[in-house]
Amino acid sequence: MRFLSTRGGVAPATLSEAVLRGLADDGGLYVPERVPQVEVETAADDLAGAAVATLAPYFEGDALAPALSDIVREAFDISCVLSPLPDADGPSALLELFHGPSAAFKDFGARFLASCMARLARPGDPVRTILVATSGDTGGAVAAAFHGRPGFRVVVLYPDGLISARQEHQLTAWGGNVHAFALAGRFDDCQAHVKRALGDAALVRAHALGSANSISLGRLLPQVAYYVWAARGFRAGHGASPGFLVPTGNLGNALACVLARAMGAPIGPIVLCLNANRVLLQFLEQGEYLPQPSIATIANAMDVGAPSNLERLSTLFPDSAALRRGLEARSYDDDAIRAAIVAAHARYGVVACPHTATALAELMRRRDAGDARPWIAVATAHPAKFDTVVEPLLGQAIDVPAALRTTLERPSQRHVLEADYGAFVRALRELDPLP
Repeated sequence: MRFLSTRGGVAPATLSEAVLRGLADDGGLYVPERVPQVEVETAADDLAGAAVATLAPYFEGDALAPALSDIVREAFDISCVLSPLPDADGPSALLELFHGPSAAFKDFGARFLASCMARLARPGDPVRTILVATSGDTGGAVAAAFHGRPGFRVVVLYPDGLISARQEHQLTAWGGNVHAFALAGRFDDCQAHVKRALGDAALVRAHALGSANSISLGRLLPQVAYYVWAARGFRAGHGASPGFLVPTGNLGNALACVLARAMGAPIGPIVLCLNANRVLLQFLEQGEYLPQPSIATIANAMDVGAPSNLERLSTLFPDSAALRRGLEARSYDDDAIRAAIVAAHARYGVVACPHTATALAELMRRRDAGDARPWIAVATAHPAKFDTVVEPLLGQAIDVPAALRTTLERPSQRHVLEADYGAFVRALRELDPLP
């Protein structure tokens, strides 16, 4: 299969080319030339088997195709749990995506991307610099996936003071080939720097730049697989196609759910669950994209005022009226998120992070309004990453997963960077070359 730029200004790329480039040379994002269909009923029951069946059409004809099974085995060697909720008002479940090394759903995509890129590296290639803008969770997942891999360097930009202390520790405790910079600005500034750098052909050549944000095709595609797997498993158990309640900021995870449905997965309504950053809600309600400065919230990984993947969504599904009929959105401010954390614990026995709480808030709102449809709420991060928010609300300590505990025990070092783009470019140039 070939992959096209959302802006149509460059020639189609192979999967390998799109994965390595990250961003197309015209500044667009790569999308498949068509949305293939997956034979859901014949896909394997296990997640890895479902992932191979889901991703095979995208890999067809590419140099990476013979390695797909091995790539999936490496990337999906972490637990993905579809946990039933004790919901008397209708069948529902929690899709737990936080059991990987960084305790966030982004581990699946980051590990998949790293495995693909490692196979595309050739002897004598320059060290490839992977740029990452993070509002909290992406950077930790990418750092874990690429740390210690020969031939790769990771450069992470995160908004200073706008992520949790444990999230920051996950970014700054690696050393070696991982470099993290606290930018004096918002996530949108971090993202703008990364996209500008990736659009600078001379800079890309000088540092062999690539991307691991959700703008990267190698991050997006593997996320489709767990939606196919979860929807198939839920329908097998309940005899009905579930809707999904997806916490989202940059729209990557939610777009993966939309793609899974378009590929034929048994998925009903999809609801984008937002924090106080309401750009996607306004787009769906009014049909107009109006990016805004991001608002800092306790669900900080969703603090995005200019969601990149909206460009992908609009390209793949250009009929905006039909798109809006197939998607809904709901926004929850910090007070509502706090209330949902408390209510979900009392109602379902779930300890939720602030991001997951937006999906559970929407589930409870719908149940209280008489909605008995089957729903899957997506749990995107482990609550232990947000202990200072969750523990005071529930009055109890949260167990820290072993992988996260190991990272938190490492010493960390902060490096602060001016918000100026020139300062970012100078920091890139000052990095010592790796052996």
